[in-house]
Amino acid sequence: MSFSYITEANPAEMKIAVVGAGAMGSMIGGRLTEGGANVVLVDVWKKHVDAINEKGLLMTGYGGERIVKARATYDFKEVGVVDLVVLMVKARQTERATKDALPLIGENTTILSLQNGWGNEEIIGKVVGNEKVMGGCILGGAILLDPGKVLDCGDWPTYIGELDGRVSERGKRISKVFNEAGLKTILSQDIRVDIWRKILLNVAINPTSALCRFLDDEERLQIEEVKEVMFEAIEEAGKVVRLEGIEVNPEEAKETLVNMLTEQGAAEGGKSSMLVDVEHKRKTEIDFINGAVVKLGKKHGIATPVNKTLVAAVKGLERNFRD
Repeated sequence: MSFSYITEANPAEMKIAVVGAGAMGSMIGGRLTEGGANVVLVDVWKKHVDAINEKGLLMTGYGGERIVKARATYDFKEVGVVDLVVLMVKARQTERATKDALPLIGENTTILSLQNGWGNEEIIGKVVGNEKVMGGCILGGAILLDPGKVLDCGDWPTYIGELDGRVSERGKRISKVFNEAGLKTILSQDIRVDIWRKILLNVAINPTSALCRFLDDEERLQIEEVKEVMFEAIEEAGKVVRLEGIEVNPEEAKETLVNMLTEQGAAEGGKSSMLVDVEHKRKTEIDFINGAVVKLGKKHGIATPVNKTLVAAVKGLERNFRD
């Protein structure tokens, strides 16, 4: 199979490869494709890739049920060099996926990480050079229901930006393409802050959802001890990241957390990525979320006992999946 790219129209003039067509990658690739962007989904799961190519990507949830005529492959070499690689693999797979994606990367290719956690951009930069890397985060959620079928859990914004805070021409172009394709995107003036705003939520939501997996979001808030742990994890994260010169507001994060986990704020059918990993007996991204807080705490000599305990508890849970 070979892929041809449309060049006469915007946003289709930008060649985009979404590497990692799991739940979030499929949702992003599907949204962009639906909006006219020129996208190829790349994933190692052959059954999922074949389903997309044979029947289209079935999207449900936000926007209603529809079939998007997406393109997919499990062979990087089929795609050729692209303008933009959107990296959507699990954080623990970042290095390997970046190396696998080298056939997509040319002199002017940008690699945009919209992954969970802290440290992905540094790992990518060591493989392809820091000048090719942009950071980002997406606040939306998605669940891969079946091969070729994804549940889109809501219309939340995507943030992208240069790691040094510049407002670059490539950033303007990417955000324009994303917005014109219908994926609401904000060009950040400090993407580190936006990434950590999400991490402050993730350090609370992800591990507690995995550890209390038989409780729904609102039930976790109703248990005072669990609520206290979530709030304390946020406070620790805010404390250590400020020592990195990144200003975030833990109180604002707590307020957002409560809104997200109530019936009014929760996305229909939504689950945290860590809970989905646990349900499928996979290793989680705990090292890149709560583990990142613990790592920064050690760097600055600050104790992070709540996040350290959550890391230990989730890793203990993962040990049950070793077979």
